[in-house]
Amino acid sequence: MAGKTLTKKIKTPSKLAGEVVLPGDKSISHRVAILCSLASGISEIANFSPGHDCLSTLNCLKLLGARIKTKEGKIYIKGVGNTSLKESDNVLNSGNSATTMRLLSGVLAAQPFLSVITGDASLRTRPMKRLIEPLKLMGAEIYGRCSNSLAPLVIRGKRLSGISYTMPIPSAQIKSAILLAGLFAEGKTIVEQPQVSRDHTERLLRWMGADINIDGGYVSLAPLINPLNALDFRVPGDISSAAYWLVAGAIHPNASIKITNCGINPTRTGILDVLLTMGARIKIENQRLECNEPVADIHIESSQLRAIEIKGEIIPRLIDEIPVLAVAACFATGTTIIKNAEELRVKESDRILTIVEELSYLGAKIKALPDGMIINGGTLLKGTKVSSHSDHRLAMSLAIAGLMAKGETLVEKPKVAEISYPDFWEQMEKLSVKAPHNW
Repeated sequence: MAGKTLTKKIKTPSKLAGEVVLPGDKSISHRVAILCSLASGISEIANFSPGHDCLSTLNCLKLLGARIKTKEGKIYIKGVGNTSLKESDNVLNSGNSATTMRLLSGVLAAQPFLSVITGDASLRTRPMKRLIEPLKLMGAEIYGRCSNSLAPLVIRGKRLSGISYTMPIPSAQIKSAILLAGLFAEGKTIVEQPQVSRDHTERLLRWMGADINIDGGYVSLAPLINPLNALDFRVPGDISSAAYWLVAGAIHPNASIKITNCGINPTRTGILDVLLTMGARIKIENQRLECNEPVADIHIESSQLRAIEIKGEIIPRLIDEIPVLAVAACFATGTTIIKNAEELRVKESDRILTIVEELSYLGAKIKALPDGMIINGGTLLKGTKVSSHSDHRLAMSLAIAGLMAKGETLVEKPKVAEISYPDFWEQMEKLSVKAPHNW
């Protein structure tokens, strides 16, 4: 398998065609696992994300007392109710998953025991001060390295109080951590969002019986009186994973790809809005609501893309998709400008620096900005060796660029894609129709 090699070799296929069945949405999988562990009863979860990040969440929850098993491709979680988590006899390991660390910290801040939570070398460089500060305002006792700014984190559970908190920057992870802590706090917890971030936590809380109200950018949550309700849930396909095939289909001259059962939560569909504005030939079909999340089938065909400016309120709705959008911009007519995306600097890699650097090696005319990048489209890319920088989204974005580069592209450390999309390379092979061509 490609994921076991040190590099992955990519050449341009004569055609991209077929149907994509997506892995379960990573963001939703984290949240449904945590909330079902706090529920009363047994929850059945289908299409749970197979990525390493979500497995880290499951492993941490098991150490905290949740009973979790896998059977016939489904996850079954016997929740402990809202007061019965137990102290782990070992350090909780989030792996590479900032979502695991940040969301669980919100839960652990209110539990009557001590917890230590860490992660891999990359995660231990990710900013945690933005998490610690609002939880401390609620009364939490949390300590971290470098003046409480980096993991590992030590959390001594306390009785918390609800707060009214204005998010300084859009962050679904921090918002969710505050809301999870608010489930156990005295009094209401109110979060104000100047820019609305993904709302999977709010949708799940409402569906599971929490007293939560959403009014525009305001979220108000009352503490739990009764445990959350267990549920049967099918996780929608991950739109962040769909983004790679949407871009591949748009930039390849002979492509027709259907993506089934894809989540189209409006807080996540910035990728669709941007590609449509750029001129992508996208059809959204069979729209429906499943488990309180909007879902649809998406068809993408070869397109003539044009450059646009991407900035402002749409950025939180596509922050994870910006690396692959940079690839799309390389094949658009004109100059694409991306701004207000400084959050990319503190992801698994500095995604502004790394995507600019690696696409430049392929021949792209691309320049970094402090909060984004400028991409001059229309230059033929040429295959070479590029590095994933151990960043799953960078590895997959460079793979899509390699599909359109002349010659052979080698992506180093391709196995990192397994963090979010274990079947990525296999899916690429299935879509690639190889035949003699004139590249």
